[in-house]
Amino acid sequence: QYPIRMPREIITLQVGQCGNQIGGEFWKQLCVEHGIQPDGLPRDDHGTHATTNTDDNTIHNQHGGPQNKNNQNFIDDRKDVFFYQSDAGHYIPRALLVDLEPRVVNKLIHQGPYRNLFNEENVFIAQDGGGAGNNWASGFRQGEQHHEKVLDMIDRESDNSDSLEGFVMCHSIAGGTGSGMGSYLLEALNDHFPKKLVQTYSVFPNWSQNQSDVVVQPYNSVLTLKRLTLNADAVVVLDNTALNRIAVDRLKIENPTVDQLNSLVATIMAASTTTLRYPGYMNNDLIGLLASLIPTPRCHFLMTGYTPLTIADYYQNTIPTSGGDGDATPTSQEAAAAGGRASSNNKNTGRGGHSASVRKTTVLDVMRRLTQPDNIMVSADTRSPTSCYISILNIIQGNDVEPTQIHTALQRMRERQSIRFIPWGPASIQVALARKSPFLASTNKVSGFMLANHTSMAELFDRLLGQYDKIRRRNAFLDNYRREPMFKDNLDEFDSARETVQCLVDEYRACERKDYVDYDYASRSDSGGLE
Repeated sequence: QYPIRMPREIITLQVGQCGNQIGGEFWKQLCVEHGIQPDGLPRDDHGTHATTNTDDNTIHNQHGGPQNKNNQNFIDDRKDVFFYQSDAGHYIPRALLVDLEPRVVNKLIHQGPYRNLFNEENVFIAQDGGGAGNNWASGFRQGEQHHEKVLDMIDRESDNSDSLEGFVMCHSIAGGTGSGMGSYLLEALNDHFPKKLVQTYSVFPNWSQNQSDVVVQPYNSVLTLKRLTLNADAVVVLDNTALNRIAVDRLKIENPTVDQLNSLVATIMAASTTTLRYPGYMNNDLIGLLASLIPTPRCHFLMTGYTPLTIADYYQNTIPTSGGDGDATPTSQEAAAAGGRASSNNKNTGRGGHSASVRKTTVLDVMRRLTQPDNIMVSADTRSPTSCYISILNIIQGNDVEPTQIHTALQRMRERQSIRFIPWGPASIQVALARKSPFLASTNKVSGFMLANHTSMAELFDRLLGQYDKIRRRNAFLDNYRREPMFKDNLDEFDSARETVQCLVDEYRACERKDYVDYDYASRSDSGGLE
């Protein structure tokens, strides 16, 4: 019997074009996992789903039938972490949609089946609608200019929460709004809510020059990374380079679309919050999830892995209404919710979705696959002779998984010594067991998600600094930055940001040595992170 606790609410900030695109997909995924229709009303076609009534020892399913909390099949569905319920019974995301130009946000709130899901009072679009022009400094200035309106929205959502735990921000580090305005909001959240956790899902750009959309992305990325280092408690790195590689190599999609990659990101985001929404004994709040992963404040950049890999999981694996042999046949409503992606996927593959071929899933197999480089969504070499894991948290999803299976899998992996850990800390994999959503039918008995802190992150940041130095050495493309107040008199902020990122690289490399416990912080500025 799991204890019934008060939900620790989380407010989501979607900033910029990329942040709102992946945020939109994230809410679609959460709606399907919690049996919420596109208009926010709960579904009533699946009676095994249960909601908690904390006033007594009774659980009521959606048909009104009581279930006892001692029931082995009881699943505590904590919608309140990410949603609140309106007077009319609609579930509304605790989300703010923020952008300096209207196109993507308008698409979310005025088009498609989920247009009535969001609270329009929580939408901020700059009045001139001109955007930030891929200029970090412009985004930062406009964030400062509009901070009162945005902070008023955040305050209202915060006051609407009984026990607010923190904030999650979705954004890109390479553009203008997500990087610049996102950086300003990170600083503002630290000042305004100093005791609340701030976690980000940060999209890193394609590193290949011929695939780069924005010539100044190294400038924007380094300036944003300084704020992510100093003002965020945890950063989940979503690397576009690795996501493209996985889509092509593992899912066999020749030319992955933005929608398909965003669907993959949504699956990752939903999996990382599973234990918050369907809680068990451990890792059922954000602080519990992050505390074991981040032993030192600055090294809080986390990589992810997921297996078995799928795209458009919420579309492909929705509970069938007809059909045999275990095939998932989506209802017309769910096909509409998928935004018409069924037809585009069919053109590519002749079936309703893409998945990496995994014939049979066991706990051991899933845990081994999670640490394989092919499944890790960061373009860094985790098998390098010097690099090592600082910490690993595996979230294993499956309704029939026994703790003994997890212990056996951990023992086998320990015997093989295939994973290299830091020499100054415990060499252990944390495992959280999570129930699967009762609204999703999966072809796999077990699926797994990994959050890991690994020293090879230094490689990612080093690559970025190399690109930054190439254009900074020539003082190229700086005219638009000099027009903004922050850079009007000098370019010191660039040098400060570069130094912060270099210190981050040095610290991740120091983590690989036994003497890291004596690492000298004296010459470094105050660090952000978990307290």
